[in-house]
Amino acid sequence: MDTTTIIVIVAALVVIIALRLAIRSYRLRQTSGKRPPEEGATFQVEPSDADDTAAPAVEAQQPDATPAREETASVQLAPSKDDIELDIAVEASRLFKSFGGREVVKDVSFALAQGEVFGLVGPNGAGKTTTIRMLMDIIRPDSGDIRLFGQPIDESTKDRIGYLPEERGLYRRMRVSDTIVYLASLKSVGAHAAKQRAEELLKQADMFPHEGKKVSELSRGMAQIIQFLVTIAHQPDLIVLDEPFAGLDPVNRQLLKDIVLQLRKEGRTIVLSTHMMNEVEEMCDRIMMIDRGRAVLYGKLDEIRWRYRNNSVFVQCDGDIGELEGVTGKRMHGKYVELFLEGDSPPQRILSQLVERNIRVNRFEVSTPSLNEIFIQVVQNRQ
Repeated sequence: MDTTTIIVIVAALVVIIALRLAIRSYRLRQTSGKRPPEEGATFQVEPSDADDTAAPAVEAQQPDATPAREETASVQLAPSKDDIELDIAVEASRLFKSFGGREVVKDVSFALAQGEVFGLVGPNGAGKTTTIRMLMDIIRPDSGDIRLFGQPIDESTKDRIGYLPEERGLYRRMRVSDTIVYLASLKSVGAHAAKQRAEELLKQADMFPHEGKKVSELSRGMAQIIQFLVTIAHQPDLIVLDEPFAGLDPVNRQLLKDIVLQLRKEGRTIVLSTHMMNEVEEMCDRIMMIDRGRAVLYGKLDEIRWRYRNNSVFVQCDGDIGELEGVTGKRMHGKYVELFLEGDSPPQRILSQLVERNIRVNRFEVSTPSLNEIFIQVVQNRQ
């Protein structure tokens, strides 16, 4: 090997080594000062001149995320695995929405399991309809995340949703059956399947004799039934109903309830927004109450009612009850007496004392408030 060849080889090695050192130096400069902080660490964002309040802390592990906002106190915002054993159909995380500088939805989170009826309740102007419209992708949240069936909202997931808005509206000059077929076709249902589905639904709702009528010829309640049928004509997996019972007579209200409960048996997930608390108590597995944009109650209805119980029991029995240990007061309700218990006195202790005295007990019921009573109590306490 001559001298020239050796010089060329040495020069090539030097160039390779130099390039490797340069790359390593560049990577070190890129990562310097960006070492991940210890778990739980945060950093502060300085407020701008236009902001007269201190900016909130932002999680350092997610520097690109929207700044964290004020937490909603004492409300469980997501169900545990024990609460929901089925697959999650809807998952909303930390939703915020403002209009004209006024926040109407503030840090709202919830999850729905497939095959459950979820009640969304709250006073007028609480943010229920805005939450629903974000769920439908009609409006976008300012921040937060919504996932349907495990993925972000897109056109394919929208076809799996049926939505009955609070503002009703159908083509008044179209015939009933044509209305269902046409609107089902917009959700990718074939013409033949849509006709079969329309006939099936009209018979189920006892509306088949009116299939040839124009929508304008129907009463308001009948038109509302048709709009509900349109909502479920494409057999959606998620059904969102905003005040579905408003303006219906008792017969049509029961008809709608029966269909909704049948849909639940079929595994459909249903969001029910209504002011009718008795319907929520009868139909819903889980509820969320919104007040002034915030979730103030969330969970299974039975657990919420137990949490707000009056710590009393209703008793109807033969004979004089007399004095009982653990009872602080009594109130008569016709044939029944309400016994108010000490804070640590369990209802079973009262029942045991009655049995020991050989008193025949015809009724013994732990007093739990209705959802309507809880609704009023929560809203009044927040005023």
